Amino acid sequence: MPDFSDALVDRLARAEHVAVLTGAGISAESGIPTFRDPDGLWEEFDPQELANVEAFLDNPELVQGWYRHRRQVVEEAEPNAGHRALADLETHVPSVAVATQNVDDLHNRAGSSTVVELHGNITHNYCMDCERDAAPAIVDAAIQEGEPARCPECDGLIRPDVVWFGEMLPPDAMERADAATERADVFLSVGTSAVVYPAARFPVAAQERGAYVAEINPDTTGVTDDVDESIRGPAGVVLPALVDAVATRRET
Repeated sequence: MPDFSDALVDRLARAEHVAVLTGAGISAESGIPTFRDPDGLWEEFDPQELANVEAFLDNPELVQGWYRHRRQVVEEAEPNAGHRALADLETHVPSVAVATQNVDDLHNRAGSSTVVELHGNITHNYCMDCERDAAPAIVDAAIQEGEPARCPECDGLIRPDVVWFGEMLPPDAMERADAATERADVFLSVGTSAVVYPAARFPVAAQERGAYVAEINPDTTGVTDDVDESIRGPAGVVLPALVDAVATRRET
């Protein structure tokens, strides 16, 4: 049984608003490699040398191919028990907002109704010039032909809808995450090292506004010493047990 406190269960059972920040750890439990994990044919490349606009403009075929591979890994993955537990929490708490640093769509597929994608979504693409959405099939077909994928409307290069090194996080996503943090009665930091800003500031900001802040992670992180409670364990084990405890508490 995961070692979470009765105080956390009680605060969640009484909460009107819960905000959650998730990171690579929860997706790793679904078999999605973390950003810097060696990954087969691509292990010779440094992700930081591919995930930037300069690399893309210099060699769009290479970068599109790498992101196509990562997208296919995501498409083959399934939401795990941690993703599903966060979706299930919505049946017990009036408002649950999940802000994620992950670029997969597993929270959406698990059924969470409010998902803020801070770093974008790897299953989406768009044209750099006209900003029209571009279907993954366009990228796949171009790669098969050995050509860079281009927009069928304006011939601009098609890029993945993710935040690259050196780019700002989407302002609308930050605004939604800030709003969720401001109104949170309980804030959960799940599977994130809590060192990458600006997202890393959310747990501290929530605590400053009076929220009960709990961390769920197998390892210590940058916020371990500052949160109200730190629960050691994988999200897929801790979250289902925690949500079950909340459901039981609300029934009594």
